[in-house]
Amino acid sequence: MPRLLTAAAVLFLAALASAQRTTDPFPTPIPATEGAITVSFREFAAIPDMDGVAPRMMVLVDEPGSRRLFVNDMRGPIYGVSYDGKTVRQYVDVNAPTWGVVVQSGGRERGVQSFAFHPQFNRPGTRGFGKFYTYTDTANTKPTPDFKPLGGTRTHDTVLLEWTAKNPAADTYDGGAPRELIRFEQPFANHNAGLIAFNPLASAGSADFGLLYMTFADGGSGGDPLEMAQNLSSPFGKFLRIDPLGANSANGKYGIPAGNPFVSDNNPNTLGEIYAYGLRNPQRFSWDRKNGNLFLADIGQNIVEEIDLVTSGANLGWNDWEGSFKYLGRDGVDLANPRGDAAVTYPIVEYGQPDPLLQPQSAVTMGAAYRQGAIKQLMNLLVFGDVPSGEIFYVNADNLPKGGQDALHRILLNDGGTGKTLLELIKATNAKQGKPPATRADLRFGLGLDGQIFLLNKGDGVVRLLVPDR
Repeated sequence: MPRLLTAAAVLFLAALASAQRTTDPFPTPIPATEGAITVSFREFAAIPDMDGVAPRMMVLVDEPGSRRLFVNDMRGPIYGVSYDGKTVRQYVDVNAPTWGVVVQSGGRERGVQSFAFHPQFNRPGTRGFGKFYTYTDTANTKPTPDFKPLGGTRTHDTVLLEWTAKNPAADTYDGGAPRELIRFEQPFANHNAGLIAFNPLASAGSADFGLLYMTFADGGSGGDPLEMAQNLSSPFGKFLRIDPLGANSANGKYGIPAGNPFVSDNNPNTLGEIYAYGLRNPQRFSWDRKNGNLFLADIGQNIVEEIDLVTSGANLGWNDWEGSFKYLGRDGVDLANPRGDAAVTYPIVEYGQPDPLLQPQSAVTMGAAYRQGAIKQLMNLLVFGDVPSGEIFYVNADNLPKGGQDALHRILLNDGGTGKTLLELIKATNAKQGKPPATRADLRFGLGLDGQIFLLNKGDGVVRLLVPDR
């Protein structure tokens, strides 16, 4: 006798039948030339190889008190770079045996993910004097984690560490071993942590001053199999905000700001650390210096890459939604009823991974809203890019799109009068270095003094600076 389907199964099959599944929600390609602008650059600094392999640069930040830029290699070193780019000196190696951190940098996605300097780093007599923070994957899994995933196998941990320099102006770090603030157990080898940063627009005495923003990915594998991004009892797939100098957290090692959106929701299972949720692999974010907008790049599954405008308490949709579309699994999204949930914050701009400008794999990364004016053709543009291909894009920062890729255009780099991609420049440098040509750019952006935009990569060790035309 044949088995009868339950009512729930019938509804599920009916939903599948009505779904307009696609792997290419944006069939009109990003224009290769229409609306494209060309920007000049210069080779600013060279970061040293490790064992003959180019540095895996991830983050570049300005520390104005010591008049230095800092840039990291995922394998452990953090370098101080003079403002003219001529002096590059290792400041600290997070992976040095002295510290016992044991950085796990195996594979493309693990290592020292990010670092940030407290805004009081160079202010004697303040609580943040000499303090900076690193966000790193570690192979040392002996300590008990503060947060565990909802399944999976413990592949490694991610830790937030606080370092305290005695003399912040010293060429090299002169403090002791770091203090561990938070430890996360990781269930898979990919989608590890993200970026940490202090709000550069927050002034001393303001509610946001000294609060550390942290993105934390959904734990990895694919499709958020542990269903953590929408779970408010888990830090995975979240935008977090903490006070690193506070002590009211569960482990007593950091603070949970009273202004966080879920602190007073009267639900004991909700994490007070959460600022926003529904994220997949949010590696980069930045603030618009004109209006305080907080922009986030969230890497998609196999279909859509997205840039979001984040507000306190926002649900950014994953894994119910991939970009503007219902997520149907790793091989498709549903074109029916796009942006159909009023409770979800949908992307301001997104693009499809199958676009012919991109590589077989793509991953969005955040740059900045350019407001400073030195580079006229970038004024009032929101700049971002694609990690593997090294393509750089823009949209209007004052007239933000409402999803899709129609408003998106390219930024090319002026190499002797010819517009080129970052990957093309890297390959040319590789040839001069006597190395095989890189197959990926692994683009990241860095922000410097007065809104400078730097381009980082993992192929040739060169930090490039966007500059005005001569």
